[in-house]
Amino acid sequence: MPTYRDEAVILRTHKLGEADRIVTMLSRRNGKIRAVAKGVRRTSSKFGSRLEPFMVADVQLYQGRSLDIVQQAESLGAYGAEIAVDYERFTAASAMVETADRLNEAEATSDQYLLLVGGLRSLSRGEHAARSILDSYLLRVMALSGWAPALEDCARCGAPGPHRHFGPQLGGTVCEDCAPAGSPRISASTLTLLRALMSGDWAMIDASAPGDLSSASGAVAAYAQWHLERGIRSLEHVTGPQWEGTR
Repeated sequence: MPTYRDEAVILRTHKLGEADRIVTMLSRRNGKIRAVAKGVRRTSSKFGSRLEPFMVADVQLYQGRSLDIVQQAESLGAYGAEIAVDYERFTAASAMVETADRLNEAEATSDQYLLLVGGLRSLSRGEHAARSILDSYLLRVMALSGWAPALEDCARCGAPGPHRHFGPQLGGTVCEDCAPAGSPRISASTLTLLRALMSGDWAMIDASAPGDLSSASGAVAAYAQWHLERGIRSLEHVTGPQWEGTR
């Protein structure tokens, strides 16, 4: 059909001409969509504010030759204002939508859409620490995309764990026999926290020690950036450590 409707998260926008924008969206049923929103930069636009990053909208689009055309947009989740007023929320949300954009060059799944919507909603409400919401999102969306880190058995030989060596390039934790010389180690408490971030055990995450939260954040960021090949630029602005592990 030339015209279709879908639910979508706005990932990013570019200016086009004097009054239009190109809007990149992650939709529930149609994967990533790039569409032109005509006239949205005019003050008289009826739906310009609904097509800003971090917003969730019910959109009606017309299929074009190269880019689709946004015909209507109704707000489903107005998360942008609450996120934009807080630096940690804003930088975490920016890293999340950039990751979603990078991962979904191919067709996305509805689970990826729902995971992003849930993360942005949680950020806007301040339900948990912004960095923890980002870390949990990164681990879970990587898993949905086929890159789940090994956090129990050895990523190389499958030997039962838990294991204490962790490397982004190794696929997660590895046993002593498979670990390269000088590879970083991870504490048992940080490894437990990584599992909680993967499963969404927020009671455990919120009660974790600051040191474990910092170590887990560094490991998650390094793992995501390694497997995405191109760095997530927004992560440079997220407060947190670089992954070094322990020796």
